[in-house]
Amino acid sequence: MNSDSDLQIAGDILEVPHLLQPPREHPATVSEFVGLARSIAADHSQWEHLVQYDATSRWYHRLRTGPGYEVWLLSWVPGQGSGLHDHGRSSGVLTVLEGALTERTERDTRALGAGSQRVFAPGYLHEVVNDSLEPAVSLHVYYPGLTEMPMHSAQCAPAVVTA
Repeated sequence: MNSDSDLQIAGDILEVPHLLQPPREHPATVSEFVGLARSIAADHSQWEHLVQYDATSRWYHRLRTGPGYEVWLLSWVPGQGSGLHDHGRSSGVLTVLEGALTERTERDTRALGAGSQRVFAPGYLHEVVNDSLEPAVSLHVYYPGLTEMPMHSAQCAPAVVTA
């Protein structure tokens, strides 16, 4: 299973922007999927008019598909969360578009503000929650497209936010 230590070994690609490549029509590498997410995030006209908020459950909308990947738009009202889960065999890029979310893993808790991104490999276990008092919107790119999201019952790190 992958963990936060994978990033300690490989380094965090998001910390070295000069390695990020502009998105191609059909992304194929981690940096290209990050670039795709950043380009969609920067172009509000692609997603802003679609966002809806649902107090009873998280709202989501498949924004785009490509060869082997999907792009999802999600909204989170205060208090909504994903539950502890992984993404099966899919890798992903999570980008916060508006508001703030908290990501909890078995080792860490991170505050994610607008513009924050997280990259994860298959088997990455986390929980995402809107702990703020304002709604939030996020963009999720999955490669290959998301076919399963197994839920887990183990506990995540305590709700202590790190920088």
